[in-house]
Amino acid sequence: MTVAQKRPASPKLDNSFLSTLQKQFPELVPPAIALLVFLTIWQLFSWTPGATLPGPIKVIQDTWILILYPFYDKGGTDKGLFWQIWASLQRVAISYTLAAIFGIGLGVLIGVNKTMSKALDPLFQLLRTVPPLAWVPISLAALRQNEPAALFVIFITAIWPILINTAVGVKEIPVDYNNVAKVLQLSKKEYFFNILIPAALPYIFTGLRIAIGLAWLAIIAAEIVMSGIVGIGFFIWDAYQNNNVSEVILALVYIGVVGLILDKLMAALQNWILPTEQK
Repeated sequence: MTVAQKRPASPKLDNSFLSTLQKQFPELVPPAIALLVFLTIWQLFSWTPGATLPGPIKVIQDTWILILYPFYDKGGTDKGLFWQIWASLQRVAISYTLAAIFGIGLGVLIGVNKTMSKALDPLFQLLRTVPPLAWVPISLAALRQNEPAALFVIFITAIWPILINTAVGVKEIPVDYNNVAKVLQLSKKEYFFNILIPAALPYIFTGLRIAIGLAWLAIIAAEIVMSGIVGIGFFIWDAYQNNNVSEVILALVYIGVVGLILDKLMAALQNWILPTEQK
C-alpha cells in the first residue's frame, strides 16, 4: 500500500479525537474557569501593599528548577519532589493496607457479634476522635524510631472509617438475606463469601475511600513533626524553616493533586468491583 493510500485514515482519526474533545469540553470548562478566577484573585491579592504571600507567578519563578527537575537526588533528604512524594506514598501504601486488613476484619467481627460491639464500640468511638498529630508523641515514645512511628500514625488514623463502616455494613444486611441463608443451610464460609461480604461491600468501599484521604493527610502531619526522613511533609517543614514559602505552596499543589488521584483510583476500583445496583 502506498503512502497516498494511507492518508485518508488520518482525517478519521482527527475527527474521532475532536469528537471526544467536544464531548468532554462542557465538563472541562467550569473547573477551568473556576481555577482561572482563583489564580487571578490570588495574584491580585499578592500585589496588595503589605502582602507576604507570593502570587502564582512568583511561585512559578521561585520553584522553576524544582518543577523542571523533580527526579534529582543529592543524597540524604536533599531530593526532588518526585522522590519526596514517592517516599510518602510508600508509607501510606504499607499502613493503609494494614489498616484495611485489620479494619475490615474487626468490622466484620463487631458487626456479627453484639457482645463485641457493645464492648468495643465506646473505645473505638473515643480513639477515632484523636487527631493524627496527637498520636505522634505516643508513637515516638513507644517505637523510638521515626519510620515505624510514621507508619503507626497513618495506620491508627486510617483504620477507623474502614472499621466503623464495615461494622455498619454488616449490621445493615437485610433480614431477608439472613433468612435465605438459613433456609439454604449455608455454612459459615458460604455465608461469609456469598452473603455477608457482597452485602457489606458498598459500606466497606465508603470506609476505604474516606481512609485513603485520611491516610494521605496523616503522613503529611507525621513527616512534618518527624525530622530527618524523606517525605513531602518533611519537605514542607524544611522549606518553611528556610523561609521558602513558594516551595511550600508548590508542595501543597502536589499534595492536592496526589490526593485527588488516590481518591479517583479508589472510586474507579469501586466502580469496577461493585455491581451497578449496589452503588
